[in-house]
Amino acid sequence: MNRAIPRGLASVFHLFALPLLLVLVWAVATSGSDDFFSVTPAELVSAFRAEWLGGRIWTDLLPSIGRLFAGLAIAFVVGVVLGVLIGSLRRVRYLLEPALEFFRAVPPPVLIPVLALIMGVGDDMRVFVIAFGAIWPVLLNTVEGVRAVDSVLRDSCETYQLNGWRRLRDLTLPSAMPQIMTGMRQSLSVALILVVISEMFAASSGLGYTIIQFQRTFAIPQMWSGIALLGLLGIVLSFVFQFIESRVLRWYHGLKEVEGDA
Repeated sequence: MNRAIPRGLASVFHLFALPLLLVLVWAVATSGSDDFFSVTPAELVSAFRAEWLGGRIWTDLLPSIGRLFAGLAIAFVVGVVLGVLIGSLRRVRYLLEPALEFFRAVPPPVLIPVLALIMGVGDDMRVFVIAFGAIWPVLLNTVEGVRAVDSVLRDSCETYQLNGWRRLRDLTLPSAMPQIMTGMRQSLSVALILVVISEMFAASSGLGYTIIQFQRTFAIPQMWSGIALLGLLGIVLSFVFQFIESRVLRWYHGLKEVEGDA
């Protein structure tokens, strides 16, 4: 019990030491500055409180989060399903690999003007852009995870006639899950970037739209408050995903610990 307190304090120190140091350096660097484009920590906090602890939560923040989750849900489901299919069937993989490499190389932001003409400038277009950009880490990691299933375990499934859904549930998905979760983690940052970019084009709400409006009206503290909110949103998503990942891959991390002790 006595050793648990110092360990907990050390964790808190490691978590907050660098951010506090950076804020201190920032405060010292901007103290007494008359630069129009620089803001002090106090000005940022004041702008953040005024802009984001009121009505903008409902009009801008929540719509962005809704588009983010919708795009991620599509990317996760379609990426895992296609990844399992492509990774399991060699001929399908050889057939689709050139097309997948082509579409993966296309930056999603360049599709926004084209998709705006085809789909309009509503939420459907923005969700599609987010899903299109976020699907590739999930899809490619799923394909590699399925391909890397242990051949001995695969042969054992064939010996015991475990096919179809049982093989998918008991062998393929558990074996590929570590790489699938890695792809999903990578998709989070991609999706967050695409949320902002898609909302900067012909939008009427959202974080990207609001930040651009602040920038165009030279509301510099408010603009930086929106950027800070994006960073905080990324941190929250990262911690939530780490929590989910630790539960989903509990067996995997336990196995790694046993292998490490051995």
